[in-house]
Amino acid sequence: VQLQASGGGLVQAGGSLRLSCAAPRNIFQFDSMGWYRQASGKQRELVASITSGGTTNYGDSVKGRATISRGNAKNTVYPQMNSLKFEDTGVYFCNVDKPVEINPSGEYVASRAYWGQGTQVTVSS
Repeated sequence: VQLQASGGGLVQAGGSLRLSCAAPRNIFQFDSMGWYRQASGKQRELVASITSGGTTNYGDSVKGRATISRGNAKNTVYPQMNSLKFEDTGVYFCNVDKPVEINPSGEYVASRAYWGQGTQVTVSS
């Protein structure tokens, strides 16, 4: 399963970052979609996620600076972060939690999670 992620790159401190992630349309159910990040030498942590019911969750380090929304196709999410800091530097990963999809044989397949390949975000001073 390939998650279509975009955004990232080099951003100035104090600036904004907008990411996007789209899950394949054959995923018709999931618990949540969102983004996580991992800084060098640190554990992966939540940036922002949104449940299938629309409840949003934010990591402590980005609360008040991040928002996440869904597209008309609920399989797409758009997190945005403002007032970027050097500490926001890291590899950002798109996530779909507990997806259920229909495979080419028409069978329902449930998985634990899908992860994108990761995109580097570097915040410069």
